[in-house]
Amino acid sequence: MRRRPPSALFGLAAAVGGLLATAAAPAAASGAPSPAAPAARTAEQQVRNFWTPERMRAAKPLDLLKVSPAKVSPARAGGPATSVPGTRAFPQKGGAWTGGGAVVKTSGRVFFTYQGRTASCSGNSVTSQNKSTVVTAGHCVKMDGAWHTNWVFVPAYNDGATPYGTWSAAKLSATDQWTASEDINYDVGLAVVNPLNGQKLSDVVGAQGVQFNGGYNKPMYAFGFPAAAPYDGKKLVYCSGNTTKDFLLTKDHGLACDMTGGSSGGPWFNSFNESTGTGLQASVNSFGYTFLPGRMFGPYFGNEVKAAYDKAQAG
Repeated sequence: MRRRPPSALFGLAAAVGGLLATAAAPAAASGAPSPAAPAARTAEQQVRNFWTPERMRAAKPLDLLKVSPAKVSPARAGGPATSVPGTRAFPQKGGAWTGGGAVVKTSGRVFFTYQGRTASCSGNSVTSQNKSTVVTAGHCVKMDGAWHTNWVFVPAYNDGATPYGTWSAAKLSATDQWTASEDINYDVGLAVVNPLNGQKLSDVVGAQGVQFNGGYNKPMYAFGFPAAAPYDGKKLVYCSGNTTKDFLLTKDHGLACDMTGGSSGGPWFNSFNESTGTGLQASVNSFGYTFLPGRMFGPYFGNEVKAAYDKAQAG
């Protein structure tokens, strides 16, 4: 069943993605150089040049989707959180991540143009055959039939600083279900980014593993760059706790979390190790119910998301 959220979003309207990808910038053809190759490189450079530190700071956070179902009971928050032995940052409803580790480099802010406005989300570098795949929310790559433009990923973003560069998208995609009907159960988008200075993304910042069909009711950690009050988009923020399955409208995970607009697309991890900052990505920040503040929901990474991932990583 199609689960399309109403127009009321968390600030700016949210961008939504599809699996049959439309290129944000054409990928370079393989084999002998073609006459179009210099033009493609020029377009890629123009996109990177577009995102000055000032534009990044001024980009408006694309909101988490807001759902207002009629006559439904609030979701149960579940029992008390149970920390994994050895953890120190669990549970947490929203705080700056100071633990270091791989997540600081693999996660980052996503910037793009949406309906003529500069906007931002979050994303994460994941392991892939092409070493160039970023996972984000579907609404962070496409919305209302239009793919976002000027799309870039900035790992380890820090108040306008881009310590590992600005990576432009060669191709954007999302799940088939999000592409066809903006089904909120499958709000997952992906980007294959161009090489930068002759290097591929995961060779520069690393990549997190991905988990499919990992089950529900797990202790998980969610990360993102929320930029709507009380946050400012300058820091990597996280939430952690025991997740529950949404029993209202979706098949999503639910987590007590107060991250705001701009955090959409940030990664959720199973089996997260605080010491190394590594885990298995099993969801993304997606939406919240209007009547249930302080709780975030993220799509279940099942076979549909795996199909989207497989197509993206082979690109």
